[in-house]
Amino acid sequence: MATTDAGGEHVERPLVTPEFLENRRYQTELAETASAGHTLVCLPTGLGKTTVSLLVTAERLDAVGGKALMLAPTKPLVQQHAEFYREALELDDEDVVVFTGEVRPDDRAALWEDARIVIATPQVVENDLVGNRISLADVTHCTFDECHRATGDYAYNYIADRYHADAENPLVTGMSASPGDDEEAILEVCENLGLSEVAVMTEDDADVAEFTHDTSVDWNRIELPEVVVEIRDAINEVIKDRLSQLKELGVTNKSSADISEREIQQIQGQLRDLMNNDQSEGYQGMSLLAEIRKLRTAVTYVETQSVESLRRYFERLKEAARSSGASKADQRLVSEPKVREAMRKASDYDDLHPKFRQTRMLLAETLGIENGERVIVFTESRDTAETLVDFLSDHFTTQKFVGQSDTDGSEGMTQSQQQETLDRFRDGEFEVLVSTSVAEEGLDVPEVDLVLFYEPVPTAIRAIQRKGRTGRQAEGRVVVLLAEDTRDEAYFWKARNDQKRMKRELNELKSVAGELEARLDQTGLDEYEGEGGDGASDTEGTASSGTDSGETATQRSGSTGNGRGSAANKSIDENDGGDGQAGLDAFAEDRSKAADSDERAGEEGSNGTVATAGRDDEDDPVEIVADQRELDSTIARDLSTRDGIETRLETLAVGDYVLSDRVVVERKTVADFMDTLTGGDRSMFEQVGDATRHYGRPVIVIEGEDLFGARNVHHKAIQGALASLAVDFGASVLRTSDEDETADLLEVIAGREQETADREVSVHGEKQSKTLSEQQEYVVASIAEVGPVTARTLLEHFGSVEAVMTAEKDDLLEVSGIGDVTADRIREVIASDYDP
Repeated sequence: MATTDAGGEHVERPLVTPEFLENRRYQTELAETASAGHTLVCLPTGLGKTTVSLLVTAERLDAVGGKALMLAPTKPLVQQHAEFYREALELDDEDVVVFTGEVRPDDRAALWEDARIVIATPQVVENDLVGNRISLADVTHCTFDECHRATGDYAYNYIADRYHADAENPLVTGMSASPGDDEEAILEVCENLGLSEVAVMTEDDADVAEFTHDTSVDWNRIELPEVVVEIRDAINEVIKDRLSQLKELGVTNKSSADISEREIQQIQGQLRDLMNNDQSEGYQGMSLLAEIRKLRTAVTYVETQSVESLRRYFERLKEAARSSGASKADQRLVSEPKVREAMRKASDYDDLHPKFRQTRMLLAETLGIENGERVIVFTESRDTAETLVDFLSDHFTTQKFVGQSDTDGSEGMTQSQQQETLDRFRDGEFEVLVSTSVAEEGLDVPEVDLVLFYEPVPTAIRAIQRKGRTGRQAEGRVVVLLAEDTRDEAYFWKARNDQKRMKRELNELKSVAGELEARLDQTGLDEYEGEGGDGASDTEGTASSGTDSGETATQRSGSTGNGRGSAANKSIDENDGGDGQAGLDAFAEDRSKAADSDERAGEEGSNGTVATAGRDDEDDPVEIVADQRELDSTIARDLSTRDGIETRLETLAVGDYVLSDRVVVERKTVADFMDTLTGGDRSMFEQVGDATRHYGRPVIVIEGEDLFGARNVHHKAIQGALASLAVDFGASVLRTSDEDETADLLEVIAGREQETADREVSVHGEKQSKTLSEQQEYVVASIAEVGPVTARTLLEHFGSVEAVMTAEKDDLLEVSGIGDVTADRIREVIASDYDP
């Protein structure tokens, strides 16, 4: 960017709508810095980070051409940015396109070609890159909004890697009001996104100060009623009891109910070690720890939220305990006398948490006495948000603002409902917005007279995001309600210390920018040197899309394998099946793969697809088709970054990866494989059967270490299952140690098939309906975990399903492979009275 706008009330630039953007010197200076290199832009909430990015985008599109990509973590933010860009830039509305999971993949691929600016959620762009639907080659500016999320395995990191590698002329801008709690966290964000510059403006800067106003923070301390304390103490007694049992197992010395999350993680690690050593104490301890976690949640509800929220939580626990497949932890919990006592007292309590009355008083003061117009109340819990709306609506015009997911019987809000609610709040149609954490990050929530925290926010990032909703145009006020002698106290001190540290770090970063750049260079970010242009410093580049407490926040992790089942604690009876029969007889019910998030759900048809891709010449890349749901792992992403490999995503009816017209791969982690043997997930053999019917060379990859020591399962049962896969189904069984090794194996097989054997990639048809004989085998195989091999033997011996069902134990013992234990199991299942 050649010059900053030295004078004039509005920014006058190519592509920028005349007389639309107020000319703020700090914004144009930040934009000038960001135009010169890959830059982290730090600016307090509400002071126009998006304007900075827009100015850089306008400059790049005008001077360099290509297209711009802007990423934001939630759908409402994406829509908000798109509206702003369409207004602020002299482009046709169709030149600015929105990519979310609601737009079909094929439509996105077509829109990408003609778009000048794409504004998208990161999960969608990640999917499209892995699926080879889009190319970043001509993207000349990529913006990562709320870039503090670029940690761990978040999609921002993969996109940044691909952008630096694929773009002909890359320039990255990261934006956040709060990039991290300390210098190391900020450095991690910079490293993950490939940022080499840090441009920081704070309220202390003269150019910024004239656009900000003081925001006072009041901490209102509240004493808990006696009944609430009694409920809490009853629950804490149960926590102490469970900790004493864990103490007897030798995994903790802790006996106080105020155990921290860090201490719980330490206990969990020791229990995992016991489980890995096949010690039953590990499983027992994990169950106890699950109870402690639930009880801690209950304490948090009653201490800091409301008794009504606790009642709702108890109801969910009781429903879970009554459901089929309920865990022992849930069942023990609801039957525990002290928990039942707490439930009874909560049910009898006819008052609300004193925070409710304090909230009403503060709103009356702000909206009545002080003639305020708007107030935002933030809470961590959706239950509390809904209760607050009911309570406050008797006195004020009140609306809730929550995330989109619908969990635990709580109704979420659609994207259009969220947008409509914000528009009505801006227009003054109601006075009070009660919001969960979904409104914290970047949403253009209007200026308010009061931001009320129903509870302290435990991290500096979230506290700063929320405080940014007041004090932009006039003096604002923030009030935090704090229940004395509760976890609110701990969060109070943590939030206060974190905010002080973050402000200190940002100020220090301003003064040591050169030192920071040197540290970034030492981490190897200069490996991208020479790939960019126009002065861009070429450096290298993871619950929640609008979710809140109580909602499922999608966590992206490569450690979960296929995501097809949880570890089971059962073991094969070593007296029945020691010859491998138990492994041979494992069978499947239904193929089940969970989609990663609502960004992925619904993108492809549920029946699977048929497609063909050939290699026209030797220079064509090797193609690997991955199942859409395999994005739970890092394998497809890894393969998509490799030279000579082209990945494509489909919702496959058969298999996880297709490597040629004859090779399909089913991937199972060791945990998945063990679940097949112990009853946790019994779909593997049905999946392999489908693969065998449709492909000439099905391959089973078992991924992970210590297959024979992972669970308390007899080694012959495991060998029997492996033998069944190879002999009964004709599948090749291969072992890998981790996801990296699996990716290597897939690359090698695909290369041999397509380059050496000159075979094409062909995704074969849908899962077929079972024949009558297959249905008969399925029915018999489901009895007491009989399995497919023994099911066929039983049907061949007795001639029909009815005859198998009516056979007595002595008759069953005449069948080859049926011992006393199996015969007893069959008779127990068939003859026992049904007891729901």
